Amino acid sequence: MYPLIFHPFFVEKVWGGRRLETLYGKALPPQMPIGESWEISDRLEVESVVANGAFSGKTLHWLMEHHHDGLMGKARDINGRFPILVKILDVHSDISVQVHPDKMEMWLVTYTEQGGQIYTGLKKGTTPQMFNIAVEQGNVGSLLHSNPVKAEDAILIPPGGIHSIGAGVMLFEIQQNSDTTYRIYDWDRKETGESRPLHIEEALKCLDYGYQEPQLIQSRFSRNKILSSRFLFNDPAFVCDEYQLKRDQHFYINNIVPIIFGVVSGELTVTAGGETVCLKNGEFCLLPAGAGRTTIKAGTTTCYLMVQPQAEEN
Repeated sequence: MYPLIFHPFFVEKVWGGRRLETLYGKALPPQMPIGESWEISDRLEVESVVANGAFSGKTLHWLMEHHHDGLMGKARDINGRFPILVKILDVHSDISVQVHPDKMEMWLVTYTEQGGQIYTGLKKGTTPQMFNIAVEQGNVGSLLHSNPVKAEDAILIPPGGIHSIGAGVMLFEIQQNSDTTYRIYDWDRKETGESRPLHIEEALKCLDYGYQEPQLIQSRFSRNKILSSRFLFNDPAFVCDEYQLKRDQHFYINNIVPIIFGVVSGELTVTAGGETVCLKNGEFCLLPAGAGRTTIKAGTTTCYLMVQPQAEEN
């Protein structure tokens, strides 16, 4: 096994833009507003395709079926699927207000225009009755808690947590492998002259009214001069930390679960199993659990994420 890179899958969205191309150099289809780049996905609707090495052209799901133990090691799958879904979002206009019934996710902001903000949770004191009235009046936005954000800000969105992302924000979205979305409010937007469908009944059944005014993740980088780190998230779903590795420095790892590397800024090389991948801003790779001794090296001073599913307890 060796470090795997995948062809991104681009999704047109009414709220999308073109910054995935201008900021990250991704070859977008022309003239389409692209809101999502699915970087690592083992979903029925989107199965990531390997772009390098002996498995080039195979899907991540094919690897799960034919090389499960080498890929997953001691990590658990989700109904035979890889347990983590990774996207990059480019929000040109506010996305719909929505909720996921069964998914934990984390956002790491990578770019914002002036005034960029995210909407996470309800304002303090919001009751179900108040929220239902706002839904009926088409005024849900007035009850949302907003957070001004800048690059490197991060936040957790639990299952049932109401959320939206404001215009001018780009972020990495790391989440459990589920894409069930219930749209509550769409800012009175029209698509080809018509409003997009809402899923109010389904959303209200799973909405967590106690998710009110959540704070951004407050962790800071450690003071190590060569490799510093900051804790982002540790949950039964997955673990996510952010690292800064100084230019030309390297280290070695041996992993027992798969690890996803995602470069926020800089250049990172990952070498294992006779294969080297070089990652730049906005690029990800998946290091299988069975890759063996792996070298991680920074070409420039580099900031990157390491995401991994939890190991099963013996």
